[in-house]
Amino acid sequence: MAVETGTSALQAPILNRILRQSDVLLAVAVVAIVAMMVIPLPPAVLDLLLTLNISVSITILLITMYVQEPLQFSVFPSLLLIVTLFRLALNISTSRQILLHAYGGRVIQAFGQFVVGGNYIVGIVVFLLLMIIQFVVITNGAGRVAEVAARFTLDAMPGKQMSIDADLNAGLINEEQARQRRRLIELEADFYGAMDGASKFVKGDAIAGVAIILVNILGGFAIGVLQLGMPISEALKSYILLTVGNGLVAQIPALLLSTATGIIVTRAASEANMGRDILHQTATSPRVLMIVAGMLLAFGLVPGLPKLPFFFLGAVVGGAGYALSRVESTPQVEQAEMEQPAPAEETEDVTGLLRVDPLELELGYGLIPLVDEAQGGDLLQRISAIRRQIALELGFVLPKVRIRDNLTLLPSAYVIKLRGEEIARGEVVPNRLLALPPDAGATGGTGIEEIEGVPAKEPVFGMPALWIDPGIKERVEVMGYTVVDPASVIVTHLTEIVKSHAAELLSRQEVRKLIEGLQADYPAVAEEVLSDRVGIGLIQKVLQNLLSEQVSIRDLVSIVEAVVNRVHETQDPDVLSEYARLALSRSITNQWRGPDGALHVVTLGPSVESALASALQPTDWGMTIVMNPDQMQSLVRAIAAQTEQMAARGYQPVLLCSSRIRLPLRRLLQRALPTVAVLSYNEVALGVEVYTEGMVEIGEMKGDAHEGGALLGAGHGSSDEHD
Repeated sequence: MAVETGTSALQAPILNRILRQSDVLLAVAVVAIVAMMVIPLPPAVLDLLLTLNISVSITILLITMYVQEPLQFSVFPSLLLIVTLFRLALNISTSRQILLHAYGGRVIQAFGQFVVGGNYIVGIVVFLLLMIIQFVVITNGAGRVAEVAARFTLDAMPGKQMSIDADLNAGLINEEQARQRRRLIELEADFYGAMDGASKFVKGDAIAGVAIILVNILGGFAIGVLQLGMPISEALKSYILLTVGNGLVAQIPALLLSTATGIIVTRAASEANMGRDILHQTATSPRVLMIVAGMLLAFGLVPGLPKLPFFFLGAVVGGAGYALSRVESTPQVEQAEMEQPAPAEETEDVTGLLRVDPLELELGYGLIPLVDEAQGGDLLQRISAIRRQIALELGFVLPKVRIRDNLTLLPSAYVIKLRGEEIARGEVVPNRLLALPPDAGATGGTGIEEIEGVPAKEPVFGMPALWIDPGIKERVEVMGYTVVDPASVIVTHLTEIVKSHAAELLSRQEVRKLIEGLQADYPAVAEEVLSDRVGIGLIQKVLQNLLSEQVSIRDLVSIVEAVVNRVHETQDPDVLSEYARLALSRSITNQWRGPDGALHVVTLGPSVESALASALQPTDWGMTIVMNPDQMQSLVRAIAAQTEQMAARGYQPVLLCSSRIRLPLRRLLQRALPTVAVLSYNEVALGVEVYTEGMVEIGEMKGDAHEGGALLGAGHGSSDEHD
């Protein structure tokens, strides 16, 4: 053990030094290869280099057989070029030696005498057969496979990129894994593109081999007859034999490299080496082997055919088939034990199909360029910006958005899904811009007919719009139109959907992450929430109540402390949510303040407030307003009229009422008037001026607006406040 450790310790520094100087060694090797073409080399050096050429070719061939996927040998195209250049340099050096001295070294002489038996005609035939096999079969096939693989790899890049982005948005992989997978796709495209060009090296090398042989034969014949005065037959025998030996020495490594090229471009990704895959995939059916054995034995019985080869191979193949059949017929107990993991894997796959993504965006195939960065698409970056925007505005981390293509949709359509169910859809026109008129809410008089474009409705708010050519964008903007691109339309739609459904997107797991994020700075608060007295579930319901009314939960500490302070009094999440709103009064007030810094509201008349308070009744869903349907419709219409007038004046619609009826009234208006914010008097922050823009009355009294009147100069105070 000590000897092995010492040897490794000595070898490691040497290996590290070699690796550090690998770039220098490669540069020296390439320069030496070029120098071989012009500097004569002695026969002994040529023998060494020819042997090195053969060994390098065999090594490359074996490496291609042992790699599990082509990218494990991504340096192959560059290495193929260097080895081809080395072989051509050797051809030039050996040709010079043969023509000058009628001797090419012992390796070439051995190939000329032993391999072809000293018969130069046989040598020429063997050489031509090798050239036909290499050029017609292997080189052409490998080149075609490399060309098709490069084309298919490049065509599949957008789909693969989209799949990676979808997995990233779904949370299946992290940013680092996504970068690695994108890098692998880039390397794969570069590799097959390089192999498409490298296959041309092999084809050109085969053509050069034939040309070199012809030149050497003609040159050797001319030198032997004209300069050395040799008889024609002797000149042909000497120089042709040496030339053919030289050609065989060069073309056998070339054939090995051509085979290696064909193997690596046809090699699919696998978990084992090529030999194991071939054996596993071709010898797993004993029935096939038994049939082949029977056919071989039948051929052996045919009169005139030699019996020994057929009987021998038939017995070998039949024995292999019998052995495989014995392996398959193992006892049932062992077979059951071997097959136990299979149901688990199958269950795991089926379970994966049952998972529902929190948020999905499906695109028609015409919108895929919006996602493909290679075509200038930036939809993925914009969706990432949505997650940052939601984190700042609402205070929670939006789950990853899964983006996928859907061939069943119209090419220009998109669908937004929540928990696997469609909640919104729209259409955008690629390569065009959406122009919204200055008064987009009006149906006429907007000048929309004056612009060339395709009439449409803006998919987010349903406003009239036009899809225009990008070339007239500046002219349209001068006319007061708002111009947005298709990706902005989709992003805006998705943002509004997220804001309106934020409560449904806040899962218990996300709440736990938020609470655990407090442990660093507020460990006491986090521990109390994680205790049995409070719990994640109760906090989740409170946060969902806040998000359902567009209240930011970014100030999580204030929310949690408000809940913890009151949890000993009640476990009702609705009541605790109201306490949390009081803790967030400054944030809520600032959210609805007008441009002048004041809070502009619509209030309820005293009779209306009293009637709603008396109509409160407890139910399984909390306190609910129970009224006559006609009165309820009248109330909703009156509130809608007042808030519409308020919005026309440029103020956000806010309804101010007592804290007792705030939550029931909000739930009453949630479907009919979802954009109306309902605040209680206690939620108005100190020091904020409040102006009433209207008062709601029902019955014989109509909703009259009292514009500009100061309601609460200091922000608090109401004689009919119900706590």
